[in-house]
Amino acid sequence: MKNIVLLSLFFIVISTSSAQTGADTIHYKKVYYFGGTGLSFPLGKTNKVLSPKLFTGSLGLDISLKNPKYYLQPTLYTMSFGYDQQFEDSQYNRVLKNARATMYALSLAGGMRRQMQRLNSYAYFGPAGILNVEPRAQDMANEKIVELDYKYSISPGVKVGIGSDYKFKGFFLGMEVGYLRNFRKMQDMPVHVLSIMVGLKSDITKISDKVVDVISGS
Repeated sequence: MKNIVLLSLFFIVISTSSAQTGADTIHYKKVYYFGGTGLSFPLGKTNKVLSPKLFTGSLGLDISLKNPKYYLQPTLYTMSFGYDQQFEDSQYNRVLKNARATMYALSLAGGMRRQMQRLNSYAYFGPAGILNVEPRAQDMANEKIVELDYKYSISPGVKVGIGSDYKFKGFFLGMEVGYLRNFRKMQDMPVHVLSIMVGLKSDITKISDKVVDVISGS
């Protein structure tokens, strides 16, 4: 059901974008840098393991294609969560509660947008690679110490989102609702995450052009 609702929202925005009649004068041949912050909310059974925790952050690029209605969006997301271990780990002698876990998701998404003067709406979809960091604890009773450790794993995922931003002089202010499906289970639970973020976007086209010139030797 969660997937159906989110994909429905995605296609609604796509349909709206395809109805655009005016030319996009803001994004033509542009490259933008953006950063955001907010919260991530585990969905369904994921709540048994993960809980919302400050903070979720994003850093990425908005790269307009030849038709500026379409764009590429490589983005790194950092998502922090409260963590409740559900099962014993044979490598450790304690079960953790009220700990902290993190997911680092690198998304390589593509999307569509619609410009309405200074206001823009957009939707994106794409694959993601995820680094999962889960805490563990070892009770070293002889030394009266509990040693905190971390288990690392890499998994594939999918990132989809919708949002809007408004252009002020020199920057954009925007809000986004996103969904991440991590295809690796945590503590035998599926991982579905809804994120709500606000952020800023700035034009770095001149900088990117200079970098291209340096690389090409022109």
